[in-house]
Amino acid sequence: MAVKLRLRRMGKKKQPVYKVVAADSRSPRDGKFIEAIGLYNPKTDPATIDIKEDRALYWLAIGAQPTDTVKNLLSNQGIILKKELKKKGFAEDQVNAKLDDWKKFKEANLASARKKREEKVKSKKKASAEKVGDKSDSAAEAKGTASEEAS
Repeated sequence: MAVKLRLRRMGKKKQPVYKVVAADSRSPRDGKFIEAIGLYNPKTDPATIDIKEDRALYWLAIGAQPTDTVKNLLSNQGIILKKELKKKGFAEDQVNAKLDDWKKFKEANLASARKKREEKVKSKKKASAEKVGDKSDSAAEAKGTASEEAS
């Protein structure tokens, strides 16, 4: 039996919430599954990802294949990195140290990305405010010249 780690859609219409499940590859998306190992909610900001790390590592160890989206979720949580480090033969304390370094690096990148995004939004708002100001100035000038010509 080929096992896949994939998303199972739940929630209301237009409000999806996904369970991360281990399922037989032949079963339908929302059909029978072997075990639920986590939850993914893309509607929150930032998206909520709650995965049982030990169960995900277990399924990956016995050969379960994650779908592309689940693989991205596992990578963002550091589970794929942990699996690879264990596979290379690192001790548990070394794995934890490397994961801590990776998490610090990831947080620094996220903080710089947020800062850049905020600066970009501010510059766009400033540019649009200047355009609105220029249009109102040119409209006022047009009215002024029209009233001068009429007199």
